[in-house]
Amino acid sequence: MSSTDSDVLLGPADIRELAARLGVRPTKQRGQNFVIDANTVRRIVRSAGVRPDDVVVEVGPGLGSLTLALLEAADRVTAVEIDDVLAAALPATVEARLPQRADRFALVHGDALRVTELPGPAPTALVANLPYNVAVPVLLNMLGRFPTIERTLVMVQSEVADRLAAPPGSKVYGVPSVKAAWYAHVKRAGAIGRNVFWPAPNVDSGLVSLIRRDEPPRTTATREEVFAVVDAAFAQRRKTLRAALAGWAGSAGAAEAALRAAGVSPQARGESLTVEDFAAIAEHGPAA
Repeated sequence: MSSTDSDVLLGPADIRELAARLGVRPTKQRGQNFVIDANTVRRIVRSAGVRPDDVVVEVGPGLGSLTLALLEAADRVTAVEIDDVLAAALPATVEARLPQRADRFALVHGDALRVTELPGPAPTALVANLPYNVAVPVLLNMLGRFPTIERTLVMVQSEVADRLAAPPGSKVYGVPSVKAAWYAHVKRAGAIGRNVFWPAPNVDSGLVSLIRRDEPPRTTATREEVFAVVDAAFAQRRKTLRAALAGWAGSAGAAEAALRAAGVSPQARGESLTVEDFAAIAEHGPAA
């Protein structure tokens, strides 16, 4: 870090002053909780393993707390921001606090759920403080849309972090766990207290690390076909797979046949299966 690091990063007073100047009041609707602690921002960048040659994409940069720290550590940063006021203000914040790196920063004013391309070189890392209400769909969309993203570190609600990183057989293992495992090796990377945010949320936060797999599970089924099985299996958690997949397969008998062909017990439940198991079931589904 540079000797002027404290001048670059945003502290609590900086955040409140910037928000007041912009007339920004964090909204629950968008799940906005701004990080006001520079040490937490440094920790996120460190935990993300950001390298000097990385092209980092950040979703929901807000007032720029994390953006500035990323820009110091990476080669380039592209931020995706949906909020009109925040998107308009961020380039000026970067220019004012890190002018020597401003040409390495790009802003995409849009919805991360709908972004299909990013300017400049392909991203190698995703680092973000994700709004709680859209964290999982945004994460899965970015991983699916940009296969060059090798490493991801996201800050999410603690319960969401648990679900993303849950192994088969865990009580919280479900759709997010399986879909994240399709793309990456997932693990919890730490906890974040409430007092590092403004306003302080009424839930705890956690860091999740995702390292992209060398290749997705081997299967002749498409990702969409595999994910359709996952969705069906967990839509009725308490049912056996024979019953839960009846709608997907066309009948309980057809579901049983697909399960047996895949080497999965028709009496099993979705929470006991690996992503490879779901891929095998999809191969023997109605489209097979």
